[in-house]
Amino acid sequence: MTLGLIKGRFWRGARLKCVNLLETYRGGCMAACAYCGLNRLRKGDRSFIRVSWPSYPLSLILERLCANAIAQRVCISMVTHARALDDMLEIARRIRARSPIPISGLVTPTLVRKDDLARLREAGIDKIGIALDNSNPEVFDRMRGRARGGPHRYETYWQRFGEAVEVFGRGQVGTHLILGLGDTEKDMAQAMQRAHDLGGVNHLFSFFPEKGTDTDHLRPPAVDAYRRVQLAADIIDRGLARADQFTFETLTGRILAFGVPDAVLEQLIADGRPFMTRGCLGGDGEVACNRPFANSPPGPGLRNYPFRPDDEDIARIRRQLAGEWKDEGVMAPVPPPDRSEPRKRRRRL
Repeated sequence: MTLGLIKGRFWRGARLKCVNLLETYRGGCMAACAYCGLNRLRKGDRSFIRVSWPSYPLSLILERLCANAIAQRVCISMVTHARALDDMLEIARRIRARSPIPISGLVTPTLVRKDDLARLREAGIDKIGIALDNSNPEVFDRMRGRARGGPHRYETYWQRFGEAVEVFGRGQVGTHLILGLGDTEKDMAQAMQRAHDLGGVNHLFSFFPEKGTDTDHLRPPAVDAYRRVQLAADIIDRGLARADQFTFETLTGRILAFGVPDAVLEQLIADGRPFMTRGCLGGDGEVACNRPFANSPPGPGLRNYPFRPDDEDIARIRRQLAGEWKDEGVMAPVPPPDRSEPRKRRRRL
């Protein structure tokens, strides 16, 4: 829609300011992440972060991009495929040859080494994203690692995160974290602190069930929990307090206090920015990767605001934080579908 390839408009006049490009292969992604609509074990049509990803020739995308006045950044997303790194390099070089627009690379640490990160920088990429997704190592292993039969390893992702900061600089590397897959609020806060201490920034997603995946029976996290994690990310990334200064409920890991004075917390809530989409900045210094409605449908239950929340939004956010909001997406757990049929083992890359 941003490039004029299909017709439509975004709710409340939102505009996507980052052209998100997803590598697409006939054989798909070779990973097996339980929640991802691209995983090799999924049945049915592919989707990713709640939306479909139609394919277009790169030449057409470049033509439209060069004539576009809205986009402030391009993000190339790598999947787990033998050609993924080389193709990301080629795509970045072709964009840079045609346009000065900033380029991000969402890389797969399983396939990328430190010297590859340097090659990506030479190709014109200035920011790196690493989709850790799960903040707790046990949840990571169960959702996408060894226990799942997947190729990804928790500490490999963190190792590559630190190396990416060394190559690209502080503030130029972001981690994607998803609340709603089994991680507690405490897990999330501690992982966000780790990313901040390494020199990175934190980008958040609210889990949304993709049909045909092994987590399609789950529901999005409670909106009050997501709002608290958004506040935690803002406080940690701004350096207003550390996660070890937070107070957590012992059994559930729920955040009870953020380690900042009440007046500071009130100012953050009133400002509304902590509840906006967290993503890479564009040339104008504002978040370009604002992903309108990628975590939740348009409407009052919106999780990440792609625009500045207005007074009515802030009033609703206060109700959500107070637990007074009944989000229709949060329902009693549904029994998981019977997927007892043994999976066929796939050859690793």
